[in-house]
Amino acid sequence: MNVYTARQAILDRRQRVVAYELLFRDGPDNVFPDIDPHEATSKLIIRTQLNDGLNAITQGKPALINFPEESLHSEMIKLLPNKQVVIEILEDVKPSEKLYKRCQSLFHRGYRLAFDDFVYRPEWEPYLKFVRLIKVDIQRTPFDQLEPLFRAVKSRKNIKLLAEKVETQAEYQQAKEMGFNFFQGYYFCQPEMQVAKDIDASYLMISRLFYAATREDVNINEVVRYFERDTGLTYKLLRFVNSGSLPIVKDIASIKQAVVYIGNNQLRKLVALLANAMTVSHKPRELVRMSVHRARFCELVAMRKSPSMQETAFLCGLFSLLDAILDKPLTDVLYSLPLDQDIRDALCSEQPSMLRAMLLTIKSYEEGHWYKTERLAEQLRMDYTQVEQLNLQALLWSEQYQSLIGQN
Repeated sequence: MNVYTARQAILDRRQRVVAYELLFRDGPDNVFPDIDPHEATSKLIIRTQLNDGLNAITQGKPALINFPEESLHSEMIKLLPNKQVVIEILEDVKPSEKLYKRCQSLFHRGYRLAFDDFVYRPEWEPYLKFVRLIKVDIQRTPFDQLEPLFRAVKSRKNIKLLAEKVETQAEYQQAKEMGFNFFQGYYFCQPEMQVAKDIDASYLMISRLFYAATREDVNINEVVRYFERDTGLTYKLLRFVNSGSLPIVKDIASIKQAVVYIGNNQLRKLVALLANAMTVSHKPRELVRMSVHRARFCELVAMRKSPSMQETAFLCGLFSLLDAILDKPLTDVLYSLPLDQDIRDALCSEQPSMLRAMLLTIKSYEEGHWYKTERLAEQLRMDYTQVEQLNLQALLWSEQYQSLIGQN
């Protein structure tokens, strides 16, 4: 399915783009939808960080993201690398002891905080030591009312000021003369739409995964089985591993390795966010079903020929159709994921390998090429009848999966 995000450039005093504010959209119309702000923030993070990643939208520049109070206190922030984001605390958030402690915690964890549409009041003074950016809506707060703010931040070298809703050359010049560091508004550019493909996941599968992941004694093998049955879930799991919020120690060769690597706490946070933010949609179910079928076939072959490779073989088959699902070159997609190089080679190169032979065999069988399938099977020390039998087993297994997602 298509997912939409708008971005608006933030410029410095020399009118160079230094960051982007990301804005949630639920369709091609470039307007904020009638949606709960917390839900919007959740979906924005899922559709950016756990899809192509923030860098794909901002070209490596910092991303400013709006955080209403509920989002600010949620665990979703931990999905975002602190070097890539600026957390905008919205104007309707009220000063409180809880907010102060949260800002203090985020500050010490290296996150940059910003006040959005800020109007200075003395009760905000204790928070200024945690803030790196203050945004002022110059349409709501005229220039002649900004003296208290400038006086409050004058001695704070750590705080920069951003004038937003700049709509004319005169407003830009006046804001620049007053000492604003950054600028944003229609005078420079309107928010521009970014469209990407996303693989949605089965709501039922997410629910079951959520139940399995939140047990006191997590059964890793059970969790892995749920990921195995949904390409979208597995794709987001690996995007999470590669999101920048976790240190990567080595490439991932199996779903189980990824689940064990992130640990129970991070797994629960990821699944909770997925359950909160993802909704049932019209996904390319046939492509996803085929990828699960291929994954099971490759796994069955590996179980017989090289048991140590069975999980790697499953991933290889599962991601073999990502280019069709996402409408992107397979090399681009795979190199955004922390996959074992053997998987990438099997999917993207002509280099002979057992993994590649498994994949080419099931592809040839799908296309009805009897002779070619026979020759490929020989590379695996199998014959056509064995391929047929394993394909039938994989088909029955994938149909069980299909019956599950059909209950959505």
